[in-house]
Amino acid sequence: MTTAAQRPATLEDVARVAGVSRSTASRVIAGTGFASPAARKQVTAAVDQLGYVPNPVARALVSGGGGVRLVVAVLGASDAVLDDPYVHHVVGAAARVCTPAGVGVALYWLPFGDPRSLDQLDGDRSVCGVILVNTTEELLEAVPRSLRGRVVSIGVGSATVPSFDVDNAAGSEAVLRHLYASGRRRIAMVTGPRWLPCAQRPVQTYRRLMAEAGLPERILPGDFKAARGRAAAGEALHRWPDIDAIYAISDDTALGVIAGLRDAGARVPADVAVAGFDDIPLAGMTAPALTTASHPVGRIAAAAATALLDGRPAAPVTLFPSALVARASA
Repeated sequence: MTTAAQRPATLEDVARVAGVSRSTASRVIAGTGFASPAARKQVTAAVDQLGYVPNPVARALVSGGGGVRLVVAVLGASDAVLDDPYVHHVVGAAARVCTPAGVGVALYWLPFGDPRSLDQLDGDRSVCGVILVNTTEELLEAVPRSLRGRVVSIGVGSATVPSFDVDNAAGSEAVLRHLYASGRRRIAMVTGPRWLPCAQRPVQTYRRLMAEAGLPERILPGDFKAARGRAAAGEALHRWPDIDAIYAISDDTALGVIAGLRDAGARVPADVAVAGFDDIPLAGMTAPALTTASHPVGRIAAAAATALLDGRPAAPVTLFPSALVARASA
């Protein structure tokens, strides 16, 4: 239970400690309207003492910035990342949360190697909050101090940026244990991008489980794309002709793996079982239907957006469960 001493400070708390009216405290914090130098000094001191963080939506509205918007900022090598269906899913879920509050949602590309790209959002008074997608440690370090409290991450977080993500380590373990229980012992894995920290958790899980079972590691690099999965299937058959299962940590990659196995004349699942991760709509409509693990993208994005709109501190890490979805491919 949250105690009074632990709850976030409110505008009323600031006004009380400063010894001014609520409206005066609001004007000083928003930087609008008249307030005496003494009142400004008292309110500023109270804000520092209490660690008060204004509600981002209220602050943007008071500033008169012609409407507020939440920005989904996506890290990627090119602006093609903005076309990713996963990104669209995040934006749609955020919009469902923001629309009733009168807040718009904008999509923003963060190029690799340009830490200043976040500075533009920091200087935009219409931005009430930012959801980072494809987050890296370098990106977290580049978050401007004045943006803290208005930024959350889908992926890895930091001491100042709360994280919302799927428990892909547990989901991957469920898939791999399912493959093992079905008699598969020569299991290869197609990974996600090496630069993406959250994509490394399934790799660590795979390595741990293979070591526990006394099985060899068979790892191929991936990028979440179907084309890479198709190529990886051919590589796996060439390097390990006795392979009997392939786990790809995205469904798009797994569907590419199935296509690559068929190109080589291998039957799925009779010769090689295939499993993915995400449970995208197409996963249940392929032939054979794809075994995978759930990824509640909508719930994750909605929770991230809600945290920003509420303007209250979120837990450092919020993980959403992933469950096995067993189908015909494995």
